[in-house]
Amino acid sequence: MDRLTSLRLFRGVVESGSFARAAEAMGISAPMASRHIAQLERSLGTRLLHRSSRHLSLTDAGRSWYEQSSHALDLLDSAEAALVADADATPRGRLKVSAPVWFGTPRMAGLLADYHARCPEVLVDLHLANRRVDLVADGFDLALRATREPAAALIARPLCTVDFHIVAAPGYLAASGTPAQPEDLAGLGAIVPSYVQLEGRVLRAADGRQTTLRLTPVMRSDDTHLTRHAVHAGLGIAYLPAWLVDDDLAQGRLVELVPEWRGPATTLFAVYASRQHMAPALRSFIDFLVAALAPAEEGRTGRPPAAPPPSPTR
Repeated sequence: MDRLTSLRLFRGVVESGSFARAAEAMGISAPMASRHIAQLERSLGTRLLHRSSRHLSLTDAGRSWYEQSSHALDLLDSAEAALVADADATPRGRLKVSAPVWFGTPRMAGLLADYHARCPEVLVDLHLANRRVDLVADGFDLALRATREPAAALIARPLCTVDFHIVAAPGYLAASGTPAQPEDLAGLGAIVPSYVQLEGRVLRAADGRQTTLRLTPVMRSDDTHLTRHAVHAGLGIAYLPAWLVDDDLAQGRLVELVPEWRGPATTLFAVYASRQHMAPALRSFIDFLVAALAPAEEGRTGRPPAAPPPSPTR
């Protein structure tokens, strides 16, 4: 039997002085009410009520249990009322978010500042790591993931498309030569990620031609910022997200290699566990990202990212 129902029923019996009235108030039968109280007494190992056909009174243990359990029920009722009230309230509280390391950019900092200006009572607890966290087990409210295949067991809302570029420092190319075709990339040293497989990725040209990406690793790293610094230092080439290298390309600090060839489109998703009972903070943050990123996406492609097939709620 449900322990919370038994507690509420016990309080109802004490306050109404009747099993029948307490049972009626909770919408159950009097015999079922008796069984609830009997089960509660068995689980506690003590009698809570003196009862006869005409009289009902608390035992000493029952009086103590009534006082303490009533206090606990009042706290639960208050917490429930607060949650219900917050359902349409101002977003507030801590929001634990996972995102890739390359989110640590001025662009992301600007987005966070704009969101804080709109929702100042939300504390965004942002964890940057190039690994796929378990939302439930690791206690995350939201994960921002750049992927072609979001997890089927989670809800994934598309935000925008993220381009990746094969880049190198001008000085490195001056010493090693600039590749003319994707096949030439294997002749250069590459800083490759340790958390995803790039070797064998398909590259496509605008005219429909395709080839397989081949790289010769000189270093592996799980930190995208370190990879970018290694490229600047002339260690080799790398396949990096546009958010991290767009300014470098615009200023000539890095050069895009074989720009007519592109890897498969990568969509940035907001991934969360369930649509049910979403906290205002989570809903507001996702809605903010959709609104903030969609204009840039539409300007780049002429349309927002396509939504994936509906995912089941976990």
